[in-house]
Amino acid sequence: MAAINVGREQVTRDPDRCDIPYSVAEYVEREVGTDLNCLKKLGKLIEELSENKKQLEEQVLTVSSEVPKRIQNALKNAEDSKKSLSQLLGEETVLFDSINSHLLTAQPWMEDLGVLISQIEEVERHLAYLKWISQIEELSDNIQQYLMTNNVPEAATTLASMAELDIKLQESSCSHLLTFVRSTVKFWHKILKDKLSSDFEEILTHLHWPFVGPPQSQVFGLAAPANVPEIYNNLETLFSQLLKLQTSDELLTKPKQLPEKYSLPPSPPVILPMQIMLNPLQKRFKYHFTGNRQTNVLSKPEWYLTQVLMWIGNHAKFLDDKIQPILDKAGSSVNARLEFSRALVMLILEKLAADIVCLLYDDNLFCHLVDEVLLFERELYATHGYLSSVPSCMHILSEETCFQRWLTVERKFALQKMDSILSSEAAWVSQYKDITDVDEMKVPDCAETFTTLLQVITDRYKNLPTASRKLQFLELQKDLVDDFRIRLTQVMKEETRASLAFRYCAILNAVNYIGTVLADWADNVFFLELQQAALEICADSNALSKLQLGQLACMESSVFDDMINLLERLKHDMLTRQVDHVFREVKDAAKLYKKERWLSLPSQAEQAVMSLSSTACPLLLTLRDRLLQLEQQLCCSLFKIFWQMLAEKVDMFIYQEVILANHFNEGGAVQLQFDMTRNLFPLFSHYCKRPENYFKHIKEACIILNLNVGSALLLKDALHSASENGTILDPNQPSATAVLNELGVYKLAQQDVEILLNLRTNWPNIGK
Repeated sequence: MAAINVGREQVTRDPDRCDIPYSVAEYVEREVGTDLNCLKKLGKLIEELSENKKQLEEQVLTVSSEVPKRIQNALKNAEDSKKSLSQLLGEETVLFDSINSHLLTAQPWMEDLGVLISQIEEVERHLAYLKWISQIEELSDNIQQYLMTNNVPEAATTLASMAELDIKLQESSCSHLLTFVRSTVKFWHKILKDKLSSDFEEILTHLHWPFVGPPQSQVFGLAAPANVPEIYNNLETLFSQLLKLQTSDELLTKPKQLPEKYSLPPSPPVILPMQIMLNPLQKRFKYHFTGNRQTNVLSKPEWYLTQVLMWIGNHAKFLDDKIQPILDKAGSSVNARLEFSRALVMLILEKLAADIVCLLYDDNLFCHLVDEVLLFERELYATHGYLSSVPSCMHILSEETCFQRWLTVERKFALQKMDSILSSEAAWVSQYKDITDVDEMKVPDCAETFTTLLQVITDRYKNLPTASRKLQFLELQKDLVDDFRIRLTQVMKEETRASLAFRYCAILNAVNYIGTVLADWADNVFFLELQQAALEICADSNALSKLQLGQLACMESSVFDDMINLLERLKHDMLTRQVDHVFREVKDAAKLYKKERWLSLPSQAEQAVMSLSSTACPLLLTLRDRLLQLEQQLCCSLFKIFWQMLAEKVDMFIYQEVILANHFNEGGAVQLQFDMTRNLFPLFSHYCKRPENYFKHIKEACIILNLNVGSALLLKDALHSASENGTILDPNQPSATAVLNELGVYKLAQQDVEILLNLRTNWPNIGK
């Protein structure tokens, strides 16, 4: 066994190859091991191994005999495949030769057949051509027969069918056929249009069209003749028949188009019956507002704008009551009043496009034109239901040259207005100073007038047709806000030495009011839409970082954020300057109070009645006067920030300069508490329910200084124990924080309380 062990130690396994000696040694170790009794198993092991060897030899013989048979089968299959492939290649060659022979034989037949097919196709084209001509001639004959029998409605319907054929043939290359169809449509369209137009105009004449006065003064509204029903029936019939000519009219008539630079939205031509109804009004418009007429004055755009509004208003009731039902009955989606307004507005657009070029460089005339156009647009949308999806005057003003001029003039007049606002004698006085309920913001006139100016500018550009133009105006507004802020800053710097004076407070109120208004506008739907438009433009141009785009997209920021932040910074600086000014006065008034002999004041028992320290009077009077003054001069929100900032400073000042700088006997501690809780804190009770919460250092210091001796000793021991134990937690021993909280001390730290306890002088002579 020792030899076996030695041999096992010498046999090591080579991991890079199949190691038989190691495997044998491992097998013997596993089966026999170090137990001598296991040697009896050797005979059995030898038998098992011999049996395994025999089986393996048989398997090797079997495999060695089967492998040649498989190889022979594979070779035989390969030979068979080779023969099949050769046979297929031979067949392919024969078939290829046969096909080539057939193609050569069939080639003359194919050439003859191709000629025949071409002839058939040509005959079919001629037949189709003749069919189209026959169909058109048939429709033409039908129209002629209908007209001979005075069946105008059917003639109009047939013409509409012919016009649809014309539309179908638009892609055809048969130019003569197209010319024939178009000329036939044109021929019958002119005949029908002339006939129906003359009849329709005659009916309109009976109705006293167009109406030159308001609806209540129109003839049929006052005394209707007996044949009015018949007139209206004829009106409906002729209107419907003219409506059927709309398709052919659109084919033959090209409407007037303004230059592409005005970017007018696509709109269909005005329906034919409405064109006829508008003819007399268009003639009047051109007569009065073109050429050398006295009514055609560049400086009076309101004349033709008002005239068009009057025409729309005068005819609105008739269009709604009489024409709209006809359109609805005919299945048309046209709105009669909108169609009428749209046609008249196109007259104005043509007039504006011609006149505005002459006014570009006269600021006053140009500004007057813009004002009148905006008033016209407001009336058109508000009163007459005009839609923003159709051409309007704003498209003319949005043309690049006109628009840039508009921006320039708008900026110029806005800056002039700002100059006059700030130079006014009443610039810093509130219009509502005598009305308490209205004057909560204490807004000076200059700030209110400026925000009104911004609102007016918004109203002027909010109906512009494109977001990019609106965003340019928004940038103008932001520039004006920044300019006004700079002007306020300049005026504020002139008033810095009198930071509590009326004008300084008025400037602060103005800054606060403008910031508040901009914050309100940021949530307005109109400006949110502009924010979305700006986001899309910036995303396309990669003008902003991903963070900024994300903030805009999730509405974390607004279009006015930059301006609001600048105004908030200015407001904070001005408030800080006011607080510092008052605080300096408070410190000057507290000089004697700091030197009070807190160490030797009589106890409460020695005084009949507690009274305010005489040295505290200047301090409290200064605070009271300044609080009252600024409460009257600052708006509520600003004054709240002011007194809270001041309270924080006064709290730290008294705590550090009065309390920590002195020692207190029992009387001194009681007097300090009386001065603070019964005099200082009540000064601020007008502005909040619990003023002591804004003086936590003073309040908690008074609690510590006024503890009775026993409680003070216990507190001192508890804090001392907590300091000695350090981080060792004793579940039976309350923490220093818990002890202080139980006394009502939350703000002061343990070290601060220990310092305050050491400022007490009324300790017993024995003990700690």
